[in-house]
Amino acid sequence: MIKNFLKTSDFSRAELEEIIESAAQFKKGELTGKPLSGKSVALVFFNPSLRTRASMQVGIYDLGGNSVILEPGNTSWTLEHRENVVMDSDKTEHLKEFVGVLERYVSLIGVRTFAELKDWNLERTEPILSAFEKYSTKPIINLESAMHHPCQSMADMLTIRERFGKQRKKVLLTWAWHPKPLPMAVPNSFALAAAQFGHDLRIAHPKGYELDAELTAEIERQANENGGSLEITNEIDEAFDNVEVVYAKSWGSFQHYGNADQDIREREIYREKWIVDAAKMQKTNDAIFMHCLPVRRNVIVTDAVIDSANSVVLDEAENRLHVQKAIMAKLIN
Repeated sequence: MIKNFLKTSDFSRAELEEIIESAAQFKKGELTGKPLSGKSVALVFFNPSLRTRASMQVGIYDLGGNSVILEPGNTSWTLEHRENVVMDSDKTEHLKEFVGVLERYVSLIGVRTFAELKDWNLERTEPILSAFEKYSTKPIINLESAMHHPCQSMADMLTIRERFGKQRKKVLLTWAWHPKPLPMAVPNSFALAAAQFGHDLRIAHPKGYELDAELTAEIERQANENGGSLEITNEIDEAFDNVEVVYAKSWGSFQHYGNADQDIREREIYREKWIVDAAKMQKTNDAIFMHCLPVRRNVIVTDAVIDSANSVVLDEAENRLHVQKAIMAKLIN
């Protein structure tokens, strides 16, 4: 039995396929059960949210449950997660008591906690999410952390499945210019899930914007085990050639992790070139365009691309609802 939903690599390909199939059935109205009837789900948001918050609340309601929204430092006390710490600063409650109390009220706990972009060696260990996992006896759902955003990546896989069926596809994950460095959870999880579902994955980024080396090795292993492949390129002009899926996302550089000003200065040279525009999309094999949202128009992607018939960004957003219902139903059962 799998207790938590923290990253897709905790699940086998068969288990992920089961979630996708269940999500598709929820979307079609073929699954109408109320596995959360009489139960409550806590949603703990350390960071802002639109799609995650709305889709989780609606999904919990659809499954017959009640959602409890908590925002540490805003609608609940500030939280300390470190062990053996003297709490004489700005933190009011320890996560150990926070979780201990919460799990006596609810049946599932969802947690959203972004990377702070200060210390990668620490943040890649998922200190806050790991503390929730350690202290809770109730299932934990990762609603985005420093390293992973598995609910988003499963919605992405469902969106690709809807367009292409179970076919192996040529998929491009491309870095894009953004005025500031962003966390890596979305590209990490999209690349990992694409590999687990056996697609031919190409990752394009400027030199210095590599994804985590250990995770990249896991992505390559998953691709090989599931009949796909992994290619990494620094050439934006060639990256779009003949691909069938284009997923755009920006992320920060390890070389300047914790030094946003330096990253911002050095990334400026990529502003004009690393954007998804119509000319690049014309090099593809009639590819769909994907992005997790929110997206900065005419920075990450041009209006012409995101407003085109090949844009599936709203389908992705809707599919968060159906995938998360499938995940919650699986965990509660």
